[in-house]
Order: sequence, then C-alpha cells, then structure tokens
Amino acid sequence: MDDTDWLTIGQVAARAGLAPSALRFYEAEGLIRARRSGGGQRRFHRDVLRRVAFVRVAQRVGLTIQEVRAALGTLPAERTPTKDDWARLSRSWQPRLDEQIATLQRLRDRLTSCIGCGCLSFKACALYNPSDAAARLGAGPRYLLGDAPEAATAVAARPAPSARKTPRRGATRRAPVVSRSRRG
Repeated sequence: MDDTDWLTIGQVAARAGLAPSALRFYEAEGLIRARRSGGGQRRFHRDVLRRVAFVRVAQRVGLTIQEVRAALGTLPAERTPTKDDWARLSRSWQPRLDEQIATLQRLRDRLTSCIGCGCLSFKACALYNPSDAAARLGAGPRYLLGDAPEAATAVAARPAPSARKTPRRGATRRAPVVSRSRRG
C-alpha cells in the first residue's frame, strides 16, 4: 500500500461530509479504525469512506449505533471488504430494512386517514378506531406500526384486561381530591 491509500482525518472528513469529531466518535464506538503516524496523527485507509457512508445512511434510516456496530463487525477487519462481504451484510439486514420500508410506506400512504393513535380527530377514526379500540393493541399509532383496524375492533369486543366487573372486596369508591389553592 502506498501513501495515497492512507488519508488524514481532515481528508476523510471533507470527503465524507462530516466533522472530524464525528470520525473520532465513530472510531471510539468501534465503527471505523485508524492507524497512527509517527507523530501520533490518525491515518485512515481509503476504504473507511465506504464504512462511514454505510454508518451515515444506516443512522439516517433509524438504525442504532449498536445495530450498525454489529453489522460492521461481520465484515473482515484484516482486509478491505469485498463485494461479496457487503452483499452478505446486505442480505442479513434485508428483513430489518424491509420492515423499515413498510413502515415508511404506511406513514406516506395513511397519514391522511386514521392511524390508530387515539386522537379520534378524523371522521375515519369513528370507523377504524371506534372509542379508541386501537389502544388495546398497545401504545402509539397502531395502524402505522402494522396492526390492522380489524384487529382493534376484534380486541375491542373483548373486555380490557384491567377492567373489573365487580369492585374488589372491601374497596370503596372515593371522589378524586382536587386542590383549589394557588401559589402566588
């Protein structure tokens, strides 16, 4: 390898569109590696640019640093990853990325309709999420997260797990205490 294969932190930062501090962070997190020059300066092999690009795009689509680190950990450390190495990594992520794409498509396609979030502000909510039936499927916008409105209405037909038909033995109902004092 000649010296043109090794880049300074400033050269990598400029080419990747990042601050040098981001590269130091990526190095500290084990996402990229550098060697040190005789003067202690970082030198990155040119193939680090592909790893940095991968990290940036993965973060942009919502993947965690831990997920990115695990994926990069499957690549060979002793040599520049080949096309086959990257293809293997890509195949291992396909289910995760397909799920992410499906969620983004649901967001794009359904945001103008009921998303099962509980706001009940659209006329469609009365049809697709009557009385906020989607809440029984879990927190958040249930239909954007992949639940079907039919699942919410089926679950709504059953009593909620926390609902009690009879009061507990010895329990008395008390009105909530409302404080009317003001501090000045």
